[in-house]
Amino acid sequence: MNKQPIIQFSDVSFQYQNQDAATLQHINLAIQKGEKVFITGPSGSGKSTLGNLINGVIPEEFSGRLTGRVTISGQPKSKLDLTDLSFVVGTVLQDPDAQFVGLTVAEDIAFALENDAKPDDVLHQKVAKWAQRLNLTTLLKKHPQDLSGGQKQRVSLAGVLVDDEPILLLDEPLANLDPAAGRDSMKLLNWLAAQQDLTVIIIDHRIEEVLQIPIDRMIVLADGRVVADETPDHILKQDLLLKHGLREPLYVTALKNAGVNVKQINHLSNLETLKLSQINRDRLVQWAAQQDNLVKKSSRLPIISLKKLTFGYPSEPTIFKDFSLTINQGEMVALVGKNGTGKTTLINLITGFLTPAGGRLYLGKNDASGDSVKQRADRIGYVLQDPNQMISKTMIYDEVALGLELRGIDSETTKKRVFETLKITGLYPYRNWPISALSFGQKKRVTIAAALVLRPEILILDEPTAGQDLAHYSQMMAFLEKLNRQRDTTVIMVTHDMNLMMAYADRTIVLDQGQILADASPAEVLTNSAVIEKAHLSQLSLQVLAKKAGLADPIGFAEKFISAERRHLDDESANLV
Repeated sequence: MNKQPIIQFSDVSFQYQNQDAATLQHINLAIQKGEKVFITGPSGSGKSTLGNLINGVIPEEFSGRLTGRVTISGQPKSKLDLTDLSFVVGTVLQDPDAQFVGLTVAEDIAFALENDAKPDDVLHQKVAKWAQRLNLTTLLKKHPQDLSGGQKQRVSLAGVLVDDEPILLLDEPLANLDPAAGRDSMKLLNWLAAQQDLTVIIIDHRIEEVLQIPIDRMIVLADGRVVADETPDHILKQDLLLKHGLREPLYVTALKNAGVNVKQINHLSNLETLKLSQINRDRLVQWAAQQDNLVKKSSRLPIISLKKLTFGYPSEPTIFKDFSLTINQGEMVALVGKNGTGKTTLINLITGFLTPAGGRLYLGKNDASGDSVKQRADRIGYVLQDPNQMISKTMIYDEVALGLELRGIDSETTKKRVFETLKITGLYPYRNWPISALSFGQKKRVTIAAALVLRPEILILDEPTAGQDLAHYSQMMAFLEKLNRQRDTTVIMVTHDMNLMMAYADRTIVLDQGQILADASPAEVLTNSAVIEKAHLSQLSLQVLAKKAGLADPIGFAEKFISAERRHLDDESANLV
C-alpha cells in the first residue's frame, strides 16, 4: 500500500496578477515524507513560485489565479492559511538578514516558541538544544546581523527547526556562503534530515554544490513546467541541464567533452566514489593534450592604490591596519576569502561608503582620499550583494535609466543605452515589468545593468553570479570581458565561486582577517593547500577528476577545460553581446 505524499501537486497552474502568462503550468508532483528533493531550473523557470506555493507566501503575499489541487500533509492547501502552514513548513530564505526578528541570536531562535506561547522552561530547553546541535552556543548573546554568512544561516535554521516542522524548505541556501561554509551547510542538512526525519526541499541552481550530499530526487523546471523528475544520476547522464541553460557539474561536462560514455559510469553524481576505467582515463589525457593553454594578460598601470589603510568598526577590533594594495588598470581581479574576513568592508572603503581612520586612496595618480561617494561613483560602478539594498524605482526600465538621467543624458541616448544593456543582461523581455515581480537572480541582473549602463572605469561586483543560471551568467560575463578588453575597464569580483575565479580572473587576492593571505594567479591559489584551508576555499571538481585520471598537472587540466568552455559559451553569447 502506497503512503500518501506529504506534498502533492495535481495539475497545478499559477498566473500572477497582471501577468500575461502563467508562471507554472500543469505541475504534477508528489514528494514523500523523509525525501531530500532538489528543485532547480533556469532563472524565471518558476522554481521560486513553486516554493512559495508550498510555504503559503502565495497567495498570502502574491495574488494570482491558481488552478489544480495542492495538498500539504494530506490537507488541501485551500484550507490552510499561512499560520497553519507555518507549523508544517519551515522556510529558510536566501537572505538570512530578511528573516531575523530578535535582537540577539537567542531571541531569534526563541521567536517561534514565544509566538506559540510556550512556557519559559520549554523555550530555554529547546533554544539550548538547537544552539548546541548547530554549534551556536557561544553566539547566543550576539546580534544576528554581526555574524558571518554561515553563522547567519545556522541561526535561521535553528529558528525554523525549533518549532519541529516536518518539512524544511530552503531557497538558494548556498548563495552567500564561502565554499567551506557551503560544504558544511550541505552536510548539516544531510545530518538533520536523518536525525529529525525531515522532508528537505532545496531550491537552487548551484547543482554541483548541492550534489555534495545524497539527493533522492532532482526536479528540473523550465518555462513553468517539470521537464525532469528523476535521480541525480539519471539526469546527469543526459544533456538535459545544458539544454535548459543550467550548469551541470564541471567534471561531468569534462567527461562528456573527452568522449567518455557517462551512461556507463556508476554513481556519476558522487565525485568522491566515482571510478574511471583505464580507457576513460586515457580519453581524458588525450583530450587535455589537444587543448590550448589559458592566455595570460600582461600587467598594467595602477588604477587603485591603497596606502597604509587603517579601519575598524566602533567598539570592534581593528580590521585593517597599515593595509596596502594596488590594482592595475584593465585587470579582472577576484577578491576571495571566508565569510566575515573583511572583503565587503574593503570594497566599502574603496567606494567611500566607509571612511578609514588613516591611510590614503589613489585612483590613478590622483589622491581620492577626500572624495565623496558621489565623486567616486563617477569612476567606480558598484553592485551590492543584495539587490534589494540598491533598487529605488518600481519599474525595471526606470531603475536602469536612473543613473543616466541623473547625469543629464538626453532621453534618446538613455533609451538606446538602457535597451542595449537590458538585452545584454537578458532583461529586455521584462523591460516593462515591475521589479517586485522578479526573482532574486533577476533583481541582481537589474542592479548589474544599472551599473553597466554608466560604463564606469572600474566595476566592482559583490557575488555577481548569485542567483544566475548558466545562460545569463555566460551572457553577462562575456559582456564584462568585452568591456574589459575593449575599454580597459577594471573589474573586481568579490566571489565565493571558484569556477568564476578560475575562468575570468587574471589575479586572485585572498583576504584573511584584514590581511592579504595570497596575491597570485587563480591557478597558484587553487594549488596551495594551506591557503585553501585557511581561507575556506575549495579545489575545483576538475582538479579532483584530473587526479583520478592520473594527470600530472590537475590545475593545468582545469585551466584547459575552462578555456575551452569559455570559447564555446562566448560563441553562444556572441549574438547577445
